[in-house]
Formats: sequence, structure tokens, C-alpha cells
Amino acid sequence: MLGSSMEKPENSKTLFIVNPISGSGKKKKAVEAIERFYGGPYEIVYTKFPGHAVELARDSHASLVVAVGGDGTVSEVASGIVSGGDPSKTLGIIPCGSGDGLALHLGLSRNPARAVETLNNPGTVMMDYATIKDDSSGRPEGAFFCTAGVGFDADVAEAFAVSGHRRLWNYIACALRLWRNFKPGDYRVVVDGKEISGKASMITVGNASQWGNGARIAPLASVTDGVLDVSFSLPFSTFRIPVLAVLLLTGRLFKARELKIIKGKEISIYRTSGGAAHYDGDPCVMGGRIDIKVCPAAIQVVVPPDMVDSI
Repeated sequence: MLGSSMEKPENSKTLFIVNPISGSGKKKKAVEAIERFYGGPYEIVYTKFPGHAVELARDSHASLVVAVGGDGTVSEVASGIVSGGDPSKTLGIIPCGSGDGLALHLGLSRNPARAVETLNNPGTVMMDYATIKDDSSGRPEGAFFCTAGVGFDADVAEAFAVSGHRRLWNYIACALRLWRNFKPGDYRVVVDGKEISGKASMITVGNASQWGNGARIAPLASVTDGVLDVSFSLPFSTFRIPVLAVLLLTGRLFKARELKIIKGKEISIYRTSGGAAHYDGDPCVMGGRIDIKVCPAAIQVVVPPDMVDSI
């Protein structure tokens, strides 16, 4: 059994952590939905700086901690929960971001009232996540819950982060602008001892299936199977983009000849030099070797009851 219904302990106060600057402008409606529809005692707090959600989630005594925001907010809240070491603490999500990759994979609604209704009548699953670290940047080990990667998607994530506009149209605009001068890199990827190498447009490691907005880069991924899906994207021409876009948005990208998918628990990515990377949409600079490891069934998360056995 992957999950179950969740009973809120008597007198337990739910903590809602709201990112006031997350991507899509739905935060006000989300807070209104909480105040109108949530069926238990709660507290709403707003983040004040990057990483604040990690601290709030880690230090909270609430049994249910809900991220109200986009992928970055969800990742911070989830990281706080796992770093706090309390296995009884559960992650909830009210998606309000520009992509909402993990929330959409979990079947959660972007309608705030429906998302709150799921919190009132929840199912739960024990979800995997992954640790990520590199060999030289000095960046501390991180965690991701949806996707991580290097290559073209990391370049786009970096450009999108500094663009000042958190909308899908701007993400597409950044991608089109960067594609004009993009050159595939040389990579070696080792997955549980099996190796694949050569030129690639990008390497994406998926715990969940998508970047966001239904774009499923790892369409066969599951957050409850104890493994990660490594998508090795071979170089492709501009003429192939429309076909690949259709496959990406319909969950059939695994059929593309440009994609090789390997499942595994421990992944090492080698490239000729350090550069752009991302995890859960957060762009960063990492070294020439990146090590990723799955942590199976390590965090309890709220999902719609009818999704308990299918994610």
C-alpha cells in the first residue's frame, strides 16, 4: 500500500507557509481559500528571504506543513521537513507558481479552493526525494523533489530566474533566445554502475515526471518507486522541436529517438567543466561532477485520495 488517508491529530495546528513573490499571482486567492474553507486550526506565515521556508518548516511543531507557492517554495518547505527529522510531519501543497511541476505530478489542483479541499480530505503517500552534491563548487549538499539537470534546461532556468517575469510565455521566450547559439555538451553519466556517454543537449534526473505546466521530461517517473529516471537527451535539430514539443506535452517523450532513459538509485554526471545546473527549478553553478542519490519513501505528502495508488 503506497499511502492512506490522513487524520489530523486533535488540537494540531496546520502551518501554511506563503511565498509572497512566487510566480503566478494566485497567492491572495490561496490565502482567501484557506481562510474560507480550511477545516481546522491553522497559522499562516510569509517568507521574508530565500531559505526562510526551510527554517520555518524545519522548526515548526505542526503535523501538517503546507507550501503555498511555486516549485521553489515547495522544495524549500519539503527540505525543511526532511532536515528536521520528524517522520510524522506531512507536506501539503497549494500550487501558486509558474510551473508547479511536483504538484501537477501529484494530481493537485491549481484551483485554490480545490487544493484546500484536498487538505481537508487528504490521501497521503510516502514520497521519494533525492540528494544532490558536486565536487568543487563548495555548495552544500542539496535536495530535490521533482527534477534536476544540466545542459539546455539549466541554461534556460538561469535566464528565466533573472528575467523578472515569472510567466510561461517568458520561459518560452528565454528558451527560444538561448537556442539560437546553444551547443550540446560532452557528458558521461553513470547510473548504478551502468554508463552512457556522448554529446547531449541536456541531462535531466526526474523523481517526478515533469518540469511543470504538463511538460513531462521524464514521463515514466514515479515518486514512489524508489528509483530516479535519468533522461539523456541527444542533440536534435531545430526542425525536430515541434515534434518533440508534442511528445513532451502528451507524455510520450519516451518514444522520441533523441531520448534515452535509464532508471537507477545512484547517479553521477561528469562534464568537461563546471557550469549551470538546476534542481527544482532553482538555478545554480555546480562543478564538473555531480552526484545524485535517491532517498526512498522519505517524506509523507498529501495527494488527492484517488491518486494514492497511481503516482
